Amino acid sequence: MNAVRPLVLVAGSLLFAASAATFAATPALAQTTITKSESAASGKAVRLAIAPNLKKDCSAGPMPEFKVTVAPKNGATISRTGKQKTPATYRCPNKDVAVQALFYQSNANFTGADEVTFEIKNADGQVQTQNIKITVGPAAAKKDGDAKKEGTDL
Repeated sequence: MNAVRPLVLVAGSLLFAASAATFAATPALAQTTITKSESAASGKAVRLAIAPNLKKDCSAGPMPEFKVTVAPKNGATISRTGKQKTPATYRCPNKDVAVQALFYQSNANFTGADEVTFEIKNADGQVQTQNIKITVGPAAAKKDGDAKKEGTDL
């Protein structure tokens, strides 16, 4: 079996975290679901996951695919593509890569709990399921420089 490395956003930077769980290219019922928590401001987009188009051997492969299997009840998901450099600590360090990212944005003025479940098919064709429990709080007052932090920019 090959290990799938979940990709998560931590404090505004890209983190390619290693997972102790392993996944095989088997039916979805046999897979483990990774559950995570995320916070979001009402009506503001927050990145839930990001995946590069890198194969296990660090060569470029097809773009990863996100498939939302349980949509959020109080918001929407947004998928975006772009380019980023992998962190120095990633298995393929400092590579400029194409990435696919999934964002969540709550309905305007919604606060409370929401949830989304999705599958990520990586460049090697392996599929990982993630369940994100989202706590949506009131939108904070804007400060100078906040415009760059908002939205769906990678």
